[in-house]
Amino acid sequence: MKFDPASNLEKNPNYGQFKGVNPSISDSATYTFKTAKAMMDTFEGKSEGQFLYSRHTSPSNYYLAQALAAMEGTVEANVTASGMGAISTTLLQICGTGDHIVSSRTIYGGSYAFMKNYLPKLNIHTSFVDITNLEKMEAAIQPNTKLIYCETVSNPLLEVANIPKLSEIAKKHGVLLVVDNTFSPLIMSPYQMGADIVIHSLTKFINGMNDTVGGVVCADSQFINASKSVIDGAAMLIGSTMDSLRSASILKNTHTLAIRMKKHSENAMYVSQRLEQDGVRIVYPGLDSHKDHKLFTAMYNAEFGYGGMITIDAVTLEKADAFMELMQKRNVGDLAVSLGFYRTLFNAPGSGTSSEVPEDEQKEMGLSPGLVRFSMGLDHNIDKTYKIIKECMIETGILEPMHA
Repeated sequence: MKFDPASNLEKNPNYGQFKGVNPSISDSATYTFKTAKAMMDTFEGKSEGQFLYSRHTSPSNYYLAQALAAMEGTVEANVTASGMGAISTTLLQICGTGDHIVSSRTIYGGSYAFMKNYLPKLNIHTSFVDITNLEKMEAAIQPNTKLIYCETVSNPLLEVANIPKLSEIAKKHGVLLVVDNTFSPLIMSPYQMGADIVIHSLTKFINGMNDTVGGVVCADSQFINASKSVIDGAAMLIGSTMDSLRSASILKNTHTLAIRMKKHSENAMYVSQRLEQDGVRIVYPGLDSHKDHKLFTAMYNAEFGYGGMITIDAVTLEKADAFMELMQKRNVGDLAVSLGFYRTLFNAPGSGTSSEVPEDEQKEMGLSPGLVRFSMGLDHNIDKTYKIIKECMIETGILEPMHA
């Protein structure tokens, strides 16, 4: 039977205390026990269904975590206060002093900075490699390597990781495969393809409203329970706890995720196809010209399309800045970081969301200073949006007037 992430997300609704159609929000930091033994058992991880303290988990966080675990097909999940909270606690749960990580070289700037600049303070080091070159990736594994880290669709270059092949390599060498699936919820199901742990920044597509930050780690029970251990669990002891009010809000927004992802993908495909026909240097996994198009197509859940992220190369930062400022003036969307919003968002990653990556490394990985990353919104009249984007390109010299 084909894995159905959207239907899984809809299963088993939790109702409110007074038969409300939405679950009640657990507005408590701590929880009572009928007996002292019940409290002791909970501290020791022997009690099911009993809540201890909201830094460990809360009913609201549990409801959201279970929904997202079902979406990815994992047994358990744990939500965190931010995407970086999910990433950092996962890496620290797996790695200790002297350990090693193999990571994709094109990843979110915060993830890169954490591995490149922070983890060495703990004597944990990372080799950054071209994740699309499986031979180089496997050659980077060392005896002390604990995990391979990648993004399903990379930020910002939109490279596609071959999850089944990476899983084979990880298992061959006895390491874990950790995949950030933020750019492609519902579209890709990494756990079903062999990933051990799947991470999302809930701030982005899953929430979709840009009104809060959040993260989630989806994995098996052993890993999630270990990360929440009161003795040595990274999620518990570092305190990356999501607020119950926020988790309740995100849970409600998951019910429109399937509809939103289809529309994000539809709009991104429309704009990409037409701009490519106009001669624009554009990268979108849904285009035949994308180097990983066939790989993406072999792995994706087709009904949700190729995602809402596209990039355009304006060559120079000056042109990119002028282009984005004009688009904002013409109300195409907002010059802002982040993604997955109902309005189109755009920024120049080289000087923005990937600015943590040194310029020489940006050049090596092919990150142009004029690269503009679009998170296409839910525009009703996408043809109108496309025409305004094209006009802005012509006016800023990115596109020759002959294409008008």
